[in-house]
Amino acid sequence: MTDILLRECDADGILRLTLNDPAKRNALSEAMMAALADAFAEAGRDPAVRVIVLAANGPAFSAGHDLKEMTAGRSGDDRGRAYFAKVLGDCSAMMQGIINCPKPVIAEVTGIATAAGCQLVASCDLAIAADTAAFSTPGVHIGLFCSTPMVALSRNVANKHAMEMLLTGDMTSASRAAEIGLVNRSVAPDALHEEVMAVARKIASKSAMTVATGKRAFYAQSEMTLADAYDHAARVMVDNMLARDAEEGIGAFIEKRAPEWQDA
Repeated sequence: MTDILLRECDADGILRLTLNDPAKRNALSEAMMAALADAFAEAGRDPAVRVIVLAANGPAFSAGHDLKEMTAGRSGDDRGRAYFAKVLGDCSAMMQGIINCPKPVIAEVTGIATAAGCQLVASCDLAIAADTAAFSTPGVHIGLFCSTPMVALSRNVANKHAMEMLLTGDMTSASRAAEIGLVNRSVAPDALHEEVMAVARKIASKSAMTVATGKRAFYAQSEMTLADAYDHAARVMVDNMLARDAEEGIGAFIEKRAPEWQDA
């Protein structure tokens, strides 16, 4: 059997995770979600990994949950309640695993990303899309509101843009997705890979300790009041100033030389 998630790490510490189930439009099946959860957790612990790129093979980035698999789960006496709760709980944990991973995650989006596939893009720290890509939360078409995708979507785009996607289920073009903040930008398909890798290499060249500190602080402060956010950020910055890499980086800047990171 072919691996549904491919993993490849280069000499710069850029780990490429590729969804590899194109026949199922890279659906977030139980197996795919488990593979992704394991990959993000493992990458977070691996000092050789500095940046993660999440890509996909085939015409769809991800079509969301495997509805055939979900439908089969209705067979129990509870009409699937326990099964649905487990699957959606696993999905939510996997999405949070992206946020909690200390390594930056960049989505490289080709094709469509719908429902939980759109949620997957929104959960990544950065996203760059081919200008042929498209996004939607189409659950409303089939009587199943995209409530869990809504969580990630509403934390990336303004309320009215999120509600328009959720209430209409319409496809959103890559250029429009860039306008509303769902992705960072859209580029020509033949330029996508190099655009993503250029950003990944730039981030990989920084202190891994500093990047991890900043990512963790960003998501923590975003859920706080303004005063609490400033208090938290100030504490983080004090600790950061005392780190070896901050001392080295500031010294290198003053001395007009390249820093030598210790990732500590």
